[in-house]
Amino acid sequence: MTTIADEQPNIAQVEYWNARVGETWARFQDQLDRQLAPLGAAGMQALAAGPGESLIDIGCGCGQTSLELARRVGPEGAVVGVDISQPMLEVARRRAAASPELTVRFREADVQTADLGESVFDAAFSRFGVMFFSDPAAAFANLGRSLRSGGRLAFVCWRPFADNPWMADPLAAALPFIPTPTPTDPLAPGPFAFADADRVRAILAAAGFTGIDIRPHDTRVGGGDVDQALQLALRVGPLGSVLREDPSLVREVTAAVRRVLEDHLTPDGVLMRAAVWIVTAQRP
Repeated sequence: MTTIADEQPNIAQVEYWNARVGETWARFQDQLDRQLAPLGAAGMQALAAGPGESLIDIGCGCGQTSLELARRVGPEGAVVGVDISQPMLEVARRRAAASPELTVRFREADVQTADLGESVFDAAFSRFGVMFFSDPAAAFANLGRSLRSGGRLAFVCWRPFADNPWMADPLAAALPFIPTPTPTDPLAPGPFAFADADRVRAILAAAGFTGIDIRPHDTRVGGGDVDQALQLALRVGPLGSVLREDPSLVREVTAAVRRVLEDHLTPDGVLMRAAVWIVTAQRP
């Protein structure tokens, strides 16, 4: 039987999200969901899912977005959440089992290569799940085939790293204590691969989508106390990547990162600015 590990085009991302990164996101699911929920909500508002619709949730992770979409389409609708990370899908399936009234199922598959069916979904959604394809044009073309005529697409993706202090500021505070991070290819699969709106537009157009609209959206994310925010800052994003490579650096950077987070403490917890694109498009 073929598994997604056999689908070579995106194998690096399959391995990445099934190792320590996927395990970290599964472990800190509640904090991460709280942090990203406002951004996902903005994307869902743009999608405007309605009762009875059939949806696909791309890169569904631990399932929060899939479950919320299932609530929006109601008992006559259905949602399929797709992801490549086994640790995160295990969390998603446990969550779904606790909400049996929702019509949602989860599938381990790579949207770039998997058979998603022909004209089976009314709409597709993603909260930060579309930036990790080795061939994004092929992935979106494959996704487009699974949408019905006139089917809608809405997703949320990060704008440039420098525009996202919730990730940039902790890394900046840590820089005096860590090796200078190696510059990465801005077009390589990763969280900021879609930071260039013109590139996103070109990819979607090449995949056959029309009515492409890309709008900036800014808000503050977080909500946890300083200790909770510190846990995430040391484990996710670019700083988390550096510290996974050399965990001995955690002790060196902790105090400096904590001070940055304390500067953003509000009565509602630590809140820091996040900048994303809200992207919508349509299958002709």
